[in-house]
Amino acid sequence: MNVMSSVMSSVMRGAQRLSLAPPALLRSCSSPSFLCPARSPAALLTCPINRKYASKLFKDQKKQKVKSKVDKQEVEIRSRMTVAALAEAMNRDFDHVVEALLNTSVDLDSLELDSVLEEKWIKEVVTRSGMKFRWANLSEKKERPNRDIHRRPPADPSHLVPRPPVVTIMGHVDHGKTTLLDSLRKSQIVSTEAGGITQHIGAFLVQLPSGEKITFLDTPGHAAFSSIRARGTNATDIVILVVAADDGVMNQTVESIQHARRAAVPMIVAVNKCDKPQADPQRVKQELLAHNVVCEEFGGDVQAIHISALKGDNLLALAEATVTLAEVLELKAEPTGLVEGIVIESRTDKGKGPVTTAIVQRGTLKRGCVLVAGKSWGKVRFLFDENGKVVTEAGPSSAVEVVGWKELPSAGDVILEVESEQRAREAVEWRMYEEEQQKLQEEQSVIELKQKVHLEEYRRERAELAHLSWKQRRSALYQVNKTRFSLRTSERTERERLSLPLIIKGDVDGSVEAILNILDTYDAQQQCEMDVVHFGIGDVSENDVNMAETFRGSIYGFNVGASSSVRQLATKRGVPLHLHSVIYKLVDQLKDELSSKLPALLSEKVVGEATVLAMFDVTVGKKKVPVAGCRVHKGQLDRRLKFRLIRGRDAIWEGSLATLKQHKDDVQTVRTGMDCGLSVDGDFSFRAGDVIVCFEELDSPQATSWDPGF
Repeated sequence: MNVMSSVMSSVMRGAQRLSLAPPALLRSCSSPSFLCPARSPAALLTCPINRKYASKLFKDQKKQKVKSKVDKQEVEIRSRMTVAALAEAMNRDFDHVVEALLNTSVDLDSLELDSVLEEKWIKEVVTRSGMKFRWANLSEKKERPNRDIHRRPPADPSHLVPRPPVVTIMGHVDHGKTTLLDSLRKSQIVSTEAGGITQHIGAFLVQLPSGEKITFLDTPGHAAFSSIRARGTNATDIVILVVAADDGVMNQTVESIQHARRAAVPMIVAVNKCDKPQADPQRVKQELLAHNVVCEEFGGDVQAIHISALKGDNLLALAEATVTLAEVLELKAEPTGLVEGIVIESRTDKGKGPVTTAIVQRGTLKRGCVLVAGKSWGKVRFLFDENGKVVTEAGPSSAVEVVGWKELPSAGDVILEVESEQRAREAVEWRMYEEEQQKLQEEQSVIELKQKVHLEEYRRERAELAHLSWKQRRSALYQVNKTRFSLRTSERTERERLSLPLIIKGDVDGSVEAILNILDTYDAQQQCEMDVVHFGIGDVSENDVNMAETFRGSIYGFNVGASSSVRQLATKRGVPLHLHSVIYKLVDQLKDELSSKLPALLSEKVVGEATVLAMFDVTVGKKKVPVAGCRVHKGQLDRRLKFRLIRGRDAIWEGSLATLKQHKDDVQTVRTGMDCGLSVDGDFSFRAGDVIVCFEELDSPQATSWDPGF
């Protein structure tokens, strides 16, 4: 009967909880409803309907238990998982993993998102979370098919036709490279450049009076644009090295020679500014000998042409020398088939979108061609020459602006034509996937290295503390971490201020690349950290201001603008906005801002010195105060400043004076040759012969030691 009562009690509770018996059926039951507390448990069994629903209740409860076991979440794990990877696999956050590892031997204080967990702790976290795990079968992972594209094989010699040479003009800044092109094209390129110096790479087609065509690349000579000069030599057939006859071989002259030699490109030396009275072309050619550039008159194979780019003297001879060298090189290309080329420069145009300046190296570029460059692709909508005129096609060695890119390629990317847009997407997706995999491998290597270093430090500290008692070990650990534990909020804030987040905006990809290369020369060990949080191409936008405000950083723009609304927003939010059109002025501004972030240097200025002649006590109230009788022998003593007591060679006290008297009067200063009495706070005794130094602490601004090299 007890068993029956227990069963029926369970039935009643279950029925009340799950409402198994609908009200209509209960009303049709011959016995009163089992929900009525007046009925006994035995009466419930006499009702067939209640027996039916009691049976259904037990079956549903059994199914529910089975279902709860089946629905248990399954987590795919693998060896050496990081905390972040495990949390993602479990669909939980970092705190959940930490809570699951409580009361274990895992050092939770050093646990971070990139910390690698041991196998047993991975299993423990999953189990404690009420989940079950299964090992990932890495052998079943299918490799993604390589869908990249590459250059075509070399063309059949019978399909090759002569092409114009691509000539790069290189040299030191202000040696007349752009003026030379200006004279060849009868244009005004120089007037468009800020500060009279070239800060971009340009591509221009020049047709000589004899009918020959030459594609010239103009590269910057400033030290900041080394990467642009290197890119120019990689896309060229001939290098014209411009050296000023009055200036000689300079730093960027030597660098240009090295770029040409690495690219295995022949050179022609153009000795410029020969019209100046102080010009010495012979000295220039002799200086070039030191860099293994041997001109023809010294028995070498390098042509040297004396010119004056400003007056146009002897330019025809330079052009003929270029054409002659091109004929010797027998430059040819295949004008048919899929296009191949290289991105010389890239920028974002408000009306055109992403635009690239490209040199066609193979095939004929036309409207409608589908191109892939780096991790970008596009369908050619328009082609423009260097004068902004629309062209229908561009053959080998042609320099054109290409419009139609989905994303902006990077300068230096190889351009390859594909059959369809689908093929272009596949190639770009593969390249992005490959880059992602490479980053994952690099990050994994960094994580493993950090774990190794951390483990070595942990073992070393454990070994050093192994022989100590528990109390000694706790004291030693406190001393090791004392700086971190005792750091006040104000000090932490001060340390956080010693960083300069930057947002870099440039007009073209090459300019941004040059600025980033300059910033890479900044030593990470400098007192103020410099971090580029964002860089891009185009004018400064409101998003840039919002990001700078979030990171408390500054915006630097090179050859870009900012609308009045953006400037007002930056001023309102206190975001420094610096716009420059000359590279060295941008760098100078950046150095000044870095210097302003550095803490001031504390220096001392000695104001006066005095010697203790005698000691005596003065009664103040009921207390005797030791007083030192002194004579000032240098400068003056100022009570408002700080003092230092020197005994022998040691400084044994430093602080402020309690009193400074002359005769019986309290005074602020005592000058040279005067006697005085002074006392200090605390129980301190002077001796005859001690030297009292009065000094002033001064804060002097600190300048960054960063030297970008120009």
